[in-house]
Amino acid sequence: MAFGSGAMTNSFADFEKAKLIIAIGSNTTEAHPVAGAYLKRAVLKGAQLIVVDPRYTGIAEHAQHHVPIKVGSDVAFINGLMHVLIKEDLYDKDYVQTCTTGFEVLKAKVAEYPPERAAAIAGVSAETIVEIARLLASTKPAMLVYTLGITEHTCGVNNVLSCANLQMLLGNVGFECGGVNPLRGQNNVQGACDMGALPNVFPGYQKVTDPAAREKFQKAWGVEKLPEQNGLMMPAMFEGIAKGTIKALWVFGENLANTEPDIRHVEHCLEKVDLLVCNDIFNTETTRFADVVFPAAAWSEDDGTFTNSERRVNRVRKAVEAPGEAKPNWWVFREVARRLGQEWASASGQEIWDNEVSELAPALKGIKYRRLENDGLQWPCPSEDHPGTVCMHAGGKFTCGLGVFHAVDWTPPAEVPDAEYPLVLSTGRRLYHYHTRTQTGRCGGLNDLLGEETADISFADAAALGVKTGDKVRVSSRRGQVVVSAKVTPQVPQGLVWMAFHFREGNANWLTNPVFDPISQTAEYKACAVKLEKA
Repeated sequence: MAFGSGAMTNSFADFEKAKLIIAIGSNTTEAHPVAGAYLKRAVLKGAQLIVVDPRYTGIAEHAQHHVPIKVGSDVAFINGLMHVLIKEDLYDKDYVQTCTTGFEVLKAKVAEYPPERAAAIAGVSAETIVEIARLLASTKPAMLVYTLGITEHTCGVNNVLSCANLQMLLGNVGFECGGVNPLRGQNNVQGACDMGALPNVFPGYQKVTDPAAREKFQKAWGVEKLPEQNGLMMPAMFEGIAKGTIKALWVFGENLANTEPDIRHVEHCLEKVDLLVCNDIFNTETTRFADVVFPAAAWSEDDGTFTNSERRVNRVRKAVEAPGEAKPNWWVFREVARRLGQEWASASGQEIWDNEVSELAPALKGIKYRRLENDGLQWPCPSEDHPGTVCMHAGGKFTCGLGVFHAVDWTPPAEVPDAEYPLVLSTGRRLYHYHTRTQTGRCGGLNDLLGEETADISFADAAALGVKTGDKVRVSSRRGQVVVSAKVTPQVPQGLVWMAFHFREGNANWLTNPVFDPISQTAEYKACAVKLEKA
């Protein structure tokens, strides 16, 4: 739908002004507390907030409508909404006719999802689906926000397409306070993707498989031939290591031994690979396996840029000197290249951006360091007199011409509960810690607030097990088991266990299922089958 498909079409400034917001698969107040504050302020100013999430999360406490769909039922639920919108003639016919293509195929598909069928899959009432559909049609534009509760499934791409379908059907894409808005989980995920840290694109989302793009980068980089096929996604890398076809792995600012599903398999691969190189600011569970560790400068120890969820490129200024032998990551890569016989001209963040990035990526062409004072610029910014793009696809005029509807079917998670493993495990982040605690775990105050992992369970499941908050429970899947403290909470519905991956002991990724979306190769962190026992 957009250049940089993971980017917000709109801006954070729209959040507070929005009249109607649907947040789906987003534990906003804990995983994105700044964005969550914007949503809470919007409600205080009179906005309607619909939260679609299996758990009654912190943001749901501020919503007028909480829709507790079952884990992994998003496509069925959204198809049900669209069925109602089309059947009751509540969709934006003018927008659909003039701004989109593929409507008839979508209409035929969602006809297969009447509210009764969608409700049976999603675990909510048919009346709820009708009510939410009518509410969404009552206010224009309405804004949609989503996060990893949408993407971390084997059907993650279809979930995202469903969100786009819904917003285009309602005529909400291309307008202030509307759009499709994924919140990125780290400070520079968007920037990394923009720079081409994906195996299928060059900087600026120019396709590796496009001969013209390859020719352009071959010339710029002074090489004769770049690969014609996409590179490997992470699951394929681990598969290659396991088979012995990949001999070396360079891990740059990632703690794979805690973040990837099925930790035992990941550690086996890290142990097996002939050469493992890591760039990091601290030793981690992953650097234990490394042959070489390059000590990296932290974000405040070098000049550069970050790009956030709203596509805003901001300056990052050096505040302190890097300790000891720590060097900026660009310096490490440049020096290794030099020892391999390549002389790279750019020797600072500014030179890399001004002389390479903005010259080679059309959507970033107008962004130069001297323009990044104050509040930065939002791409697309195609020329140096362009003010940046606050809202993408303005007025329903899509970057690619027409917005394309994609008719998608609901598919269940790869692993569903059964007699042996009767519960669903879903995972995510908690407020007090950040990812694998490489940084926050070194902060005593945060460890006082949250010092261990818990298994969050419903009152009904706790009663059935004879468990209360603080009791030790064993959570087991087909891949492993952990013993953690139980946390009995009204946030979690019956049949669900919710955990995070912040702590080495009790890490949910000892249990999670290493299955992936066939297109994005994102792991299904949000759904696997487990059993729970009193330890």
